[in-house]
Amino acid sequence: MGDTERRTVRKAGGKSGRKTVRTYENPGRDAALPDLTGVGGVAAVLPQGVAELDTVHYDTADLRLAAASVTLRRTADGDAAGWLLELPGADGARDAIGLPLSGTVPPALAALVRSRARGAALVPVLRLRTSRDVTRLFDARDALVAEVGVDTVQARRLDGSGATAEWTETGLAPGEDAAPALLDAVDAALRRSWPRRGAPGPQAVRALERTATERPGRGEAAAETTAGGPGPGPRPGPVTAGDQVLAYLREQADAVAAHDPAVRRDLPDSVHRMRVATRRLRSALRTYRALLDRPVTDPVAGELKWLAACLGVDRDHEVLALRLRARIDALPADLLLGPVRARLRSWEGIRRAGARAHTLAVLDSARYLALLDALDAVMADPPLRPAAAAPARQALPGRVLKAHARLAGRVDRALALPPGRERDRALHEARKAAKRARYAAEAARPALGGTAERYAARMKDVQAHLGDHQDSVLARDALRELAREAHAAGEPTFTWGLLYGGEAALAERLERELPKLWSKASAHRIRAARGRWTPG
Repeated sequence: MGDTERRTVRKAGGKSGRKTVRTYENPGRDAALPDLTGVGGVAAVLPQGVAELDTVHYDTADLRLAAASVTLRRTADGDAAGWLLELPGADGARDAIGLPLSGTVPPALAALVRSRARGAALVPVLRLRTSRDVTRLFDARDALVAEVGVDTVQARRLDGSGATAEWTETGLAPGEDAAPALLDAVDAALRRSWPRRGAPGPQAVRALERTATERPGRGEAAAETTAGGPGPGPRPGPVTAGDQVLAYLREQADAVAAHDPAVRRDLPDSVHRMRVATRRLRSALRTYRALLDRPVTDPVAGELKWLAACLGVDRDHEVLALRLRARIDALPADLLLGPVRARLRSWEGIRRAGARAHTLAVLDSARYLALLDALDAVMADPPLRPAAAAPARQALPGRVLKAHARLAGRVDRALALPPGRERDRALHEARKAAKRARYAAEAARPALGGTAERYAARMKDVQAHLGDHQDSVLARDALRELAREAHAAGEPTFTWGLLYGGEAALAERLERELPKLWSKASAHRIRAARGRWTPG
């Protein structure tokens, strides 16, 4: 996926954006749309006529994209001609990314589904012919607030089975100026006519469900998803310790793959989110190793460490650059001596480009795809030890307490050291232990309840405090480098020294505050008391 293709994906014009569509099952093909004039502030209801859509959907032969609620379609004719990829977004919304029509799947879109397809060919799997009767809703300012489409759908499998299905459904899509209250009012009016919600997920996934004839081996999860089975969605509540840990591992493994497209698109905070999911996975494998077969999981944990470190190159630079810009912005103009902002932009641009290229190379590597396959294998055939059969409330607490003891030892060691580089390194190790304790409690939260949640929140506070200290350490290193570059170029170094002093003072304050913060946080650690969980 080259730089030009990445820019095209991010600037795909009218076909790109985010949408949330509510669907309804029509009681009959001739069911009339209710009069929506005046509902929730709708001032005008304008029919747009019937649009004929003919799309071919692409997936792997075993429907890996559909299993993740991802759709990729090609439209050959009309205003909608082109390729459109839709990815699950936040709060039920879907991110749509469009590219111009071409004969084969555009490499830019193929890259965005690589974490799901894993190198398997993307082939035509479904054809949808849809007659869409469109009605647009406008408010008193003539702004488009919503669009209602009554779809008569004809679906046909392209996998050789020839399976077909036909049905009618209604979709409500918000306009750019839609207010949530207005959409809720329109939703209520539509549900009075069509009380049954449509099945969740994209229309193509529903079509695959209606035309399902078999469940292929490698894509069994995909087939179960499209057939209404378990898939990657909600599962029964965990009972054993193994159930609980596996549920957490599945959630984080799916998060890694789900954040992959956002990282490739360079969306805000995407690298951080993917890195956090990677770290949570590794932490769970290490914290709960007594429940797992380590010859199987230790190599996976090692590869997760590699991936987190690779993502850290990009993420750490992003955080550092934001911090330095904020520090410069906070200074009075008379303290900015020399081309300070220009020097920082140059420094940031060079390192950012290198970090970005490194991240994309990692996501395109065979090693990364092999890691995703290894995670799939662990989930498909969980390597549980006999201890995993114990009830979660009995087996998990000890692992959380062990993580806490590890953190306590590292904090005590750091506080015993004099200020300086060795203490900085020790505080960084304590920060990593705080993350592990927090993630251990998060993984156990469904079984241990609110006490684990409160403990995780306190460990997050400790982690944030130590994280701010570590960011200050990295900022001082960067400021020294910027000062050397400025000096070599004959520029004033006063501002860089001033910023360095500010970071040093901040680090000293954070170190002074740590004992009190740690005392408060560790006083509320989780402990067992006669089989019940209470704050310590």
